[in-house]
Amino acid sequence: MRAAVVVFPGSNCDRDLAVAFEKAGADVTMVWHKDSTLPDGVDIVGVPGGFSYGDYLRCGAIAANSPICKSVADHAARGGYVLGVCNGFQVLTETGLLPGALLRNAGLKYICKTVGLKVETTASDFTSSYGGGDVIDIPIAHHDGNYFADPETLATLKGEDRIAFTYTDNPNGSQIDIAGILSANRRVLGMMPHPERAADAGHGGTDGTALFRALAGALTTA
Repeated sequence: MRAAVVVFPGSNCDRDLAVAFEKAGADVTMVWHKDSTLPDGVDIVGVPGGFSYGDYLRCGAIAANSPICKSVADHAARGGYVLGVCNGFQVLTETGLLPGALLRNAGLKYICKTVGLKVETTASDFTSSYGGGDVIDIPIAHHDGNYFADPETLATLKGEDRIAFTYTDNPNGSQIDIAGILSANRRVLGMMPHPERAADAGHGGTDGTALFRALAGALTTA
């Protein structure tokens, strides 16, 4: 499995994401936001958490217009895999790779804690190592994680089994408790919680490990 992790000004989880990929057996390349192409042979692109461009204008909006994001969109259009975490999820909605938007938390405060997530579907290469209905503990750290979409989009996400994770105790006001969603081809996942921060026992938990293990298994045998 070959992975690329995009680095924007203000990214602060790029190294964490790279290490999680590496522990799953990936060959990882860090890609600067001003680059216009991804490395040859990349299977999955990681768009990390942080505060790209200081969250100016709108979270993820400036990053979504960086040179590398055109290549990320082209990669996804070819059927390539993309994982966007926290700010990366915001970037993916701004690029249109995923529907909806991430609004200011309902409580208007930054939240940093570990939360319970329910695995809503195992029918994706991101979630296939979990059991349906499993509850896992994954950290969150965001100010704008309140998922919003129009009723038609929410109905489509539910009807097509594209809600990957929901919160067991909604921390931010997200509609129908959404914590992570999949693209129509199920190869792009955006999620506000940080699985890369739950991939090492020394950091307090390993419930995120199965996500990276599932990806490695799928992409090694693809």
